[in-house]
Parts: sequence; C-alpha cells; structure tokens
Amino acid sequence: MINKRPGLLLLFILILVGNGLRSQVNDAQLWMSVDLEKKLTPALSVLFTEEIKMDENITEVGTLYSDIGISYRFWKKFKAGASYRFVLKRRLDDTYKKYHSWYAEGFYREKFKPVGLTLRLRYQSRYAEPFSSEKSTIPKSHIRTKLTVKYDLQKKFEPYVYAEAFFRMGEAAVQSFDQLRLCAGIEYTFNRRHMIDLHYLFSREYNAVNPETDYVVVVSYYLIF
Repeated sequence: MINKRPGLLLLFILILVGNGLRSQVNDAQLWMSVDLEKKLTPALSVLFTEEIKMDENITEVGTLYSDIGISYRFWKKFKAGASYRFVLKRRLDDTYKKYHSWYAEGFYREKFKPVGLTLRLRYQSRYAEPFSSEKSTIPKSHIRTKLTVKYDLQKKFEPYVYAEAFFRMGEAAVQSFDQLRLCAGIEYTFNRRHMIDLHYLFSREYNAVNPETDYVVVVSYYLIF
C-alpha cells in the first residue's frame, strides 16, 4: 500500500509557503525632505527637517515628519545631537494618527582617502497620541546603527552607500532585529550652503506578521546658513 504521508506533508509545506508569500507586502515609495541647519557657532547648530513620504506605489501621502533639534561637534571626528519629531501617519480610513517621538544620536567619522566612513548610533522612542489605544503610553523604542561609505571625487558629486539596522528595545535578542535598509546614492554640492541628495533605498521588515518590503526613491535638499 502506498504511503500517503509524504504527499500530505508536501501539501502542508506548500500551504505554509503560499501563506508566507501572501503575507508579504511590497510597495514603491517616494520620500522628499527639506533639511535646514542654522549655525549658532562653528560647533553648535539648530536643525529642522520637514519630510513627506508617499506610499501605495507613490499615490498617497503616507507619513509626514517634522523634526527640530540641536547638534554639537565635539571635535573633527565626533558630533552628537538630539531632536524632537512630530509624526502624522495615515490610517486605513485616510485620517492621520499623531505620534510624538525623540531621538539622540552620535556620529563618528574616519577618512581613508579617497574613502570616508561615518558610523551613526541612534536611540529613538515614539509615543502614540494620548488615549488613542490602551498601549498609547507605552513607547516604541529602537536602537539604529548606520554605516555610510562615501567616495570623495574632489568634485561636486560624491557617491555613497549605506546600511542601517533597526533593533527593537525590550524584545528577546532573536526578535529584536526588525528592519534593514540598504541604500546607494549621490550628493551634489552647489556651494557651501546648498546641497541636494538623491538616493535609492531598499527597506525590509523582519519578525513581523506581515513584513513589508519598500523600494524607495529619496530626494533631499539641504540648506546651511
């Protein structure tokens, strides 16, 4: 008599794989931002950023960010800063949920001509609007590590790549890693005050029920004054 168990096992595996494929979410996005830096002293700056993230294959405004903070350069290779962020995130009914968050970060730079390395370590914590849910008072906190490699062409164009990993605080070690971003881009410096940044970003969620993979074009304008 033919053993039917291998066939049943194969069917079960195919069902699991099919469910896993259906649970994944892919999206094309466009992120646009304006970054302003006001130098109070050669070492101390006030920062402001306004960012719009368009999702659903670049058809809807998904998230709006407003950041304000300070940055201080302790010496040539190291600087640190802290910022407050106000977030509006679109719900399924096209209303927007409010979030309040803050983050603190440090940057370390090293140069091996013509290559420059920048390591950024950021701690961020986000709160939902009060009374929006039973867990609105519980922050969602992450440690974010980012390594950028930039090639100095001694020209106005500077290509770069970076990798960034997100680790959720308060989770078991295996479950804490929940997002990875990989990026390639180029900066164009008009002069000492104006710069534009264009890059392509791949972002993938992990340890989520419906992990999302985003393919993002990012355009940023920087003004220093």
